Amino acid sequence: MLLHVSYNDKEISRKIDTELGKPFTISERFKMRGIGSPKLVLTESSIQISNLMNLDNNRNVCNIEMRPKGIIVGFRSNLNSYALIIPYYKLVLHKGKAEEYSIYKDDYFFKIEARAKDKSVHNFMKKLMEAKNAATLDRLEDL
Repeated sequence: MLLHVSYNDKEISRKIDTELGKPFTISERFKMRGIGSPKLVLTESSIQISNLMNLDNNRNVCNIEMRPKGIIVGFRSNLNSYALIIPYYKLVLHKGKAEEYSIYKDDYFFKIEARAKDKSVHNFMKKLMEAKNAATLDRLEDL
């Protein structure tokens, strides 16, 4: 679900909380050593996202926020903020070429630059993969 989140809208916040769970508490964030990614440089994206990004001439960057049941990929274009809501059960992560990660959800995708010297990006992606695996195990136990 791709949402326009430039303004504080209670209905959009409710949709996000329903889909991904409430944000982590401060103590949970400290235990996890943070829930947000560093600035991620986009190398490629799906057509829907690419059309939004091409509205301005800025460098295409995004960030990721972890939630209990998924992630929010946030990006800006033309002074507007957008968020792609991805529950863990629909999230597909790939480590592509040596310097790239791919994030997929249905028809949407992002390819993120991750050079060898970008340790913070690699560490965050590892944390994200571990959270996805833990959520998948929890989901299987519920069945």
